[in-house]
Amino acid sequence: MESQPRRVARVIEPQPVVEGAGVRLRRSIAGWALDYLDPFLLFDHFESDDPDDYLAGFPLHPHRGIETVTYMLAGEVDHKDTIGNAGTIGPGDVQWMTAGGGIMHEEMPRPREGRMGGFQLWVNMPAKLKMSRPRYQEITAADIPVAERPDGTRVRVVAGTADGVHGPVTEIYAEPEYLDVELPAGAGFVQEIPRGHAAFAYVFRGEGEFGVAGDLGYRGDLDGSLVHAPGLVVFEDGDEVRVRAYSHPVRFLLVSGAPLGEPIARYGPFVMNTRAELQQALADLRDGTFVWTEGRG
Repeated sequence: MESQPRRVARVIEPQPVVEGAGVRLRRSIAGWALDYLDPFLLFDHFESDDPDDYLAGFPLHPHRGIETVTYMLAGEVDHKDTIGNAGTIGPGDVQWMTAGGGIMHEEMPRPREGRMGGFQLWVNMPAKLKMSRPRYQEITAADIPVAERPDGTRVRVVAGTADGVHGPVTEIYAEPEYLDVELPAGAGFVQEIPRGHAAFAYVFRGEGEFGVAGDLGYRGDLDGSLVHAPGLVVFEDGDEVRVRAYSHPVRFLLVSGAPLGEPIARYGPFVMNTRAELQQALADLRDGTFVWTEGRG
């Protein structure tokens, strides 16, 4: 059976928001244009050379029922939590945090050479794992493998597989793929994605044609969407994503994962399945029993 390219369902223009203690972000998922792309709950892009945009950071705050993925482009983030984890992530590093049954943590940005930038993605967890033990997967830039193609395309593989190269983030229920793709001008790109998985691309440098259905070598065969940075591309179902760069290079994140198909109830940093579970999370926070302990999960 012939492989079916995924067409573009819609293109989302990121919206400015302020979060934490005053951090200015661009939000593409969990905004007015796109509330939820199962299993992805939120996608933010932060990038600035003005310290006033980010130095206030994200003081100690709770999470339950989700996973948060922080991928750095520039600058550093100091983090620590209430179950003993602490450290710093810098350019090219990734922190994949599974909040599970409850964690309190803080993230405080620090510029490097006057720059700060990166992304945060929230991934939903299934009902059966929402109260599980929290954990961290912290991966340095040096430990993220790169797949290089003859045309100059470079793919950093955080999770999933590209060209036989496997990402270091593992054992995530949603079977995610998280790729950082750089296409030089004139290059084409094809990546298989399991049918039925949700998929999006976030363009943060340059421009490219997304949702290409024909031969990547000829513009006349295209029926995709030309997307300029910054922009989030939501794909329809299919077997593979196709992208083409023309006179300008393009760099984008390509993210996919298996939908959960479960009801969600959310309140800020808590994402559960029912309103009663949200009320329990708030009660636990008030009572000082929010942080996960042995026996709860």
